[in-house]
Amino acid sequence: MRIADFYKDRSIFITGSTGFMGKILVEKLLSACPDVHKIYLLMRPLSGRDVQSRLQVLIDNQVFDGMRMKRPEALKKLVAVSGDITVEKLGLSALDRQMLIDNVSVVFHSAARVRFDFDLKVAIEMNIVGLQRVADLARQIKRLDVMLHVSTTYINLDKDEITEEVYPTSVDPLKLVDFLQSLSEDQLKGITRKLVGNSPNVYGFTKGLAEKMLQSEYGDIPVVIVRPSIVTATMTSPVAGWVDNLNGPTGLISGVGKGLLRALKVNSDLVGDLIPVEFPINLMIVAACYRVIKPTNKITVYNCSSGSQNPVTWGEFKTHAMTAWNKFPTDGMLWYPDVSFTVNPVIFSAQVWCYHYFPAYVYDCIARLVGKKPMMVRLYGKAHHAMECLEFYTTHQWNFVSQNPGRLMEKLCRADRDIFNFDVRSIDWKTYIQTYVCGVRQFILKDDLASLPAAKSRLTKMYWIMILFRLLLLRLGVFFGSALFLRLRQRYARAHYTH
Repeated sequence: MRIADFYKDRSIFITGSTGFMGKILVEKLLSACPDVHKIYLLMRPLSGRDVQSRLQVLIDNQVFDGMRMKRPEALKKLVAVSGDITVEKLGLSALDRQMLIDNVSVVFHSAARVRFDFDLKVAIEMNIVGLQRVADLARQIKRLDVMLHVSTTYINLDKDEITEEVYPTSVDPLKLVDFLQSLSEDQLKGITRKLVGNSPNVYGFTKGLAEKMLQSEYGDIPVVIVRPSIVTATMTSPVAGWVDNLNGPTGLISGVGKGLLRALKVNSDLVGDLIPVEFPINLMIVAACYRVIKPTNKITVYNCSSGSQNPVTWGEFKTHAMTAWNKFPTDGMLWYPDVSFTVNPVIFSAQVWCYHYFPAYVYDCIARLVGKKPMMVRLYGKAHHAMECLEFYTTHQWNFVSQNPGRLMEKLCRADRDIFNFDVRSIDWKTYIQTYVCGVRQFILKDDLASLPAAKSRLTKMYWIMILFRLLLLRLGVFFGSALFLRLRQRYARAHYTH
């Protein structure tokens, strides 16, 4: 059976449709499965904007440009449903709830809180209780064929190798939820680090608990879990290089391209397990289909990662990215784009002071003198906080065993392999990273191609300014070094004369 034939006349329910992965999932279902009946999108009303307005904002996004031009009628299949995964029974009206129960057969749950912080209560509410509410709805759906849950490979990081299985947890997820509800904010902060254990943040911790809850509490419904690694910009489809947030490597690429970030705590020799966003999306669509065609009594887990089959190191990533920034510089650069990777804390601290804070303080002093608001020191404070959240992932490495996606790919016909490609061996990293940088330039930094000549001219000027700045630092270093040497020599001479 062709994948598109499976989705013909089916209605789908999606959470997280306004997120990065959610947008690509919606577009792919509409473009590759043209006969899908309806796609119901759970959307949270925002202040001053109802779900219909939010649906229009979604449709107006660049990823739907091709759809609006070629098949605008397909967008009418999108139905916004007012709700919120942090609210009891998803905040659905009785009418909407019944509509989903009567019509849906496939559920994609991609809504999650992905911030790398230690707000445990919010993470549990989104990643565990929210999943519980979606699974409760799925259990009531009359003709449910499959529920697909999006997790992450970055769970159980105390292990060097993460296999495609649901891991046991140190605590029962639902008992933990009940226990934490009785704690005050101060009590919760006091035990969070102990509860999280070896996990670098509450994101991976709660996603692991969520998987275990699905296995222990919802064994009666057909569930599939897809675990992407570090999700990055599109490779080719629907728009090459498209990305809409500063999470993960995108923030680093943006900061380096602007000339703001010049020192990062990264181990160049380690594999950065990146995955272009359409790969996990294609895998999700196919894996949900296959779960129905080949039923099983257990949860099938798919690790969607590149490191074990087509690795790229952080050092290679840097090389390709810097080459791309030199070919396609941003017109809004504040300094010449260059960056140093190190894991040595002393060297890193010295580089941060020389390349980040020293210029920032100079800039802010000048800003005060001319009557402008100082901002660079504060900006670097925020940037370093974001960088600290990523350091665990750029200084450690794991082997994510990814065998199930390969087995699934082999079962597809040639045409479906092309349409729903999730074979990571097809990624040419040099070409992709250039596409990624150009995507950041266009979609994050908002530079169009017309600005490229001016940007290249600015790049040349910034290069010579950088050279002069380095000569100044060298001169200062020689000056203070000489002064220190003379001071020590004088002390030695006085001490020798006294004796």
